[in-house]
Amino acid sequence: MTVQLADDRLIVAMDVPNAIAGLKLAEQLGDAVSFYKIGLGMLTGGGLALANELKEEHGKRIFLDMKLFDIGVTVEKAVRGLAQFNLDFLTVHGDPYVVRAAKEGAARTDMKILAVTILTSLDRDDLDSALIKPGEIRDLVQERAGNAFAAGADGVIASPLEAALIRALPEAEGKLIVTPGVRPVGSDLGDQKRVTTPALALAAGADHLVVGRPVWAAAAPRDAVDSILGEMNSPQARTPNQN
Repeated sequence: MTVQLADDRLIVAMDVPNAIAGLKLAEQLGDAVSFYKIGLGMLTGGGLALANELKEEHGKRIFLDMKLFDIGVTVEKAVRGLAQFNLDFLTVHGDPYVVRAAKEGAARTDMKILAVTILTSLDRDDLDSALIKPGEIRDLVQERAGNAFAAGADGVIASPLEAALIRALPEAEGKLIVTPGVRPVGSDLGDQKRVTTPALALAAGADHLVVGRPVWAAAAPRDAVDSILGEMNSPQARTPNQN
């Protein structure tokens, strides 16, 4: 297999038990990966310490996926505290008041605030159970994305199936679209319900792809990354306005 160069568009999700396992994965992937996501599941396993070590000692970019959701003043304080870690991306829920509070907390830093639209593990039945208003998921995602951009979000988290709809919004100009729910060709879907391949996600307008299980659960994680990078650089990954 051809060894691929690291590409900041790929974010590898460290959905592993603790910081020790995270460091081991980072060592296995070496210079093939430049951007990592550390989520809520790692928080009690040394996630913030791992984020700091990867950032400061290994020169990696860090996406802290906390999906913060609380009253505005609490969100602002939490974001201000997290901003001291020199992180690149931080997620909050896409409710406009949450986004505005997060932006206040991140003021005068380079940390980007990304708003969650609707989780890629959810379908319409899940939304009905949560008493979310009726409508097609794609329409609700587009509406939430537009509201989040208007509130100041630097970008949104959305399924790759909705990336093109979001990219078409006038408010999306200059904003980031980060897509979980990305599975390489032939991969198991796991707990995701709204997915597509790396190439198709990029072609739809995504700026960054988050891939977890297909990498960390692979027998050879470095080979898995090389395969994903190959898909990302295939002709199918080009957006319509690219040559």
